[in-house]
Amino acid sequence: MGFLDSLFGGKEVNENGQEAKFFTLAALSQLDEIDAVSETKPVVIFKHSTRCSISRFALKQFDAAFSYPEDKIDWYLLDLLNHRDISNEMAHRYNVQHQSPQILVIKNGKAVYHDSHDGIDANDLKQFV
Repeated sequence: MGFLDSLFGGKEVNENGQEAKFFTLAALSQLDEIDAVSETKPVVIFKHSTRCSISRFALKQFDAAFSYPEDKIDWYLLDLLNHRDISNEMAHRYNVQHQSPQILVIKNGKAVYHDSHDGIDANDLKQFV
């Protein structure tokens, strides 16, 4: 089973067969949940296109470097090809231009940080934990 198959195939495990560090973002209603959680801890949303090699590379690098405890920060993964409606709502709700790949950090219901492409670095999240 390949890296992307394991991410989007129902089992949330990473390429090393370990339990995934993320939640799958697959419903618009989850944005309200993310906003609520972001009142007590930051939430990272990683927007990913399964057809893009740049996005695949960025996700792989991010997954390898993400080592923050769940009690300090949550991470959601959005499959853009299957959930463009969620991405569109995020652009509107958080006032960010759509890009892919892209990460957003949500705190107190607002995007306090976002970056895309080669600017995505899990180490940048240290400032939020």
